[in-house]
Amino acid sequence: MAEEKKETKLSSNAEKVLEMVEKMTMLELNDLVKAMEEKFGISASAPVATVASNATSAEASAPAEEKTEFDVVLTACGEKKIDVIKVVRELNQALGLIEAKNLVESAPKVILEKAKKEPAEEAKKKLEAAGAKVELK
Repeated sequence: MAEEKKETKLSSNAEKVLEMVEKMTMLELNDLVKAMEEKFGISASAPVATVASNATSAEASAPAEEKTEFDVVLTACGEKKIDVIKVVRELNQALGLIEAKNLVESAPKVILEKAKKEPAEEAKKKLEAAGAKVELK
């Protein structure tokens, strides 16, 4: 059986982009996809359809449990970068000065992962007192 190819009509700009993509290496394409994911806040992974069983639908109707683990995310260092670096080093003592500086300058970055509620809130307060913008996720 012969399959028929359906051609999608593209605008001239889309045609140019397609031609450029055809000429790129796999590494260049990978970097492009990552950059687009970061810039536009999207994911290139295909969505996975899930089938809900009776057990999962019963669990879904139960009240949601309170979240116990949080990620402390530094979204911006603010005006007092040095103070923020000091607090980051205090929170994560494994970091040296250079590592803490690089982490602060490359915000948004996770400062603490899977921290309990109280330490996460305390870290957020310390970072905000130093002038940083912080989110708990």
